[in-house]
Amino acid sequence: MRSLAVTFVGPVAPDVPVSFEVDVLREGKAVSQVLGRVMQEGQVVTLVQGSFGASRESSVSVAAEPAPEMKHWDDCQELPYIQGVTPEFMRHLAMRWSIGGLPFTGNRSRDMGGWVRLRGDVKEEPVTEAHILALVDAWPPALLPHLTKPAAGSTLTWTIEFVQPLLELSTLDWCKYRVEIEHARDGYGHAAAALWNAEGQLIALSRQTVTIFA
Repeated sequence: MRSLAVTFVGPVAPDVPVSFEVDVLREGKAVSQVLGRVMQEGQVVTLVQGSFGASRESSVSVAAEPAPEMKHWDDCQELPYIQGVTPEFMRHLAMRWSIGGLPFTGNRSRDMGGWVRLRGDVKEEPVTEAHILALVDAWPPALLPHLTKPAAGSTLTWTIEFVQPLLELSTLDWCKYRVEIEHARDGYGHAAAALWNAEGQLIALSRQTVTIFA
C-alpha cells in the first residue's frame, strides 16, 4: 500500500450499523487503485481511495528530511486516557507531548508533536499499515492548541502515504510525530505531518484539511 485518501463525508452515528462497498478501479501490472465507501442508512459517510504499487528500479533516490530532535519520552508530558474526558480510543495509545501545546491551551505554535505508541496491554507484533494509521490518527488537529477553551473540530480530508517497504517495528516501539500548520483561516486549516521511528527513519507522511467551529 502506497497511500490512502480519505474524505469524511458526514458523521457516523453511534450504535447504527454501517456497511462497506469496495470497487477495484484499476488493476495494472504495478499499480492498482481501489475505492471504498462506508455506508450508513443508505448514505455515504466516508470515502477511501487506496493506491497500491510494487517497487521497481529507479535512477531517482532522494533522502527524507531529518526527523526533529525531541526530548526522551520519559521527560515529556503525558496525555493520559481519562474516561469520559479524552476520546475512548486513547485507552489503546500512549502519547508524550514534546513540541507545541496540548489542545485548548492557547499555544500558538505552528508545530505540534511528540512520541506515540500502542499501550503495553496490546499484543506485541510487527507494525502494519493499520497500526500506522492508528499512530498518526491518534493526534488531534494541530489547530486545537491555538484555542483557549474546548470547541468542536473535525477532519474533512486525510491523505496518508506509507514509505515502503515498512520498517521493522514492534507495536510497542515509540515513534516520533510532528505536524505543521501550513495555513489556517475562516474555520479551516491545512496541515502536513510525518511519523518516524525512534532512530529518525521516515515511516509515513500525512496531510489533513480540518475544520474548527471557533
